[in-house]
Amino acid sequence: QVQLVESGGGLVQAGGSLRLSCAASGSIFSINAMGWYRQAPGKQRELVARISGGGSTGYADSVKGRFTISRNNANNTVYLQMNSLKPEDTAVYYCNAEIRPHWGARVYNYWGQGTQVTVSS
Repeated sequence: QVQLVESGGGLVQAGGSLRLSCAASGSIFSINAMGWYRQAPGKQRELVARISGGGSTGYADSVKGRFTISRNNANNTVYLQMNSLKPEDTAVYYCNAEIRPHWGARVYNYWGQGTQVTVSS
C-alpha cells in the first residue's frame, strides 16, 4: 500500500510564503513524475506544478516565477515553495505521484489527502 502525506498548508497574508511537503511511503519500487494540483471552491482541479523523475519542471502560467517545485528522491518527497502568494491561490492543494509499487508492476497514479492553503488580502 502506498500513501502520500502532505503538510505545510495554512493561513497566510497576501505577499507571504508557504512551503508544502509531500512524502510518499509504503511499497515503492520507483517514482516517475510528481506534482501538485489545486482545487478552489466551485472550480475544477488544476495542475500547479510538475517535476519529472529526471528533474524537469513545468508550471501553470498563473504561478510561474512565484512557485518552485523540487523533489528529494532519497526520501521520496516533493516540495512546493510558494512565494508572493495571492488571494486567488487559495485552494486545497493535492500531491500526486506516478509510482511503480514493485518491479514488473505497472505505474499507478496516487493522490494525497489535500492540504488547505488560504491567502488573506
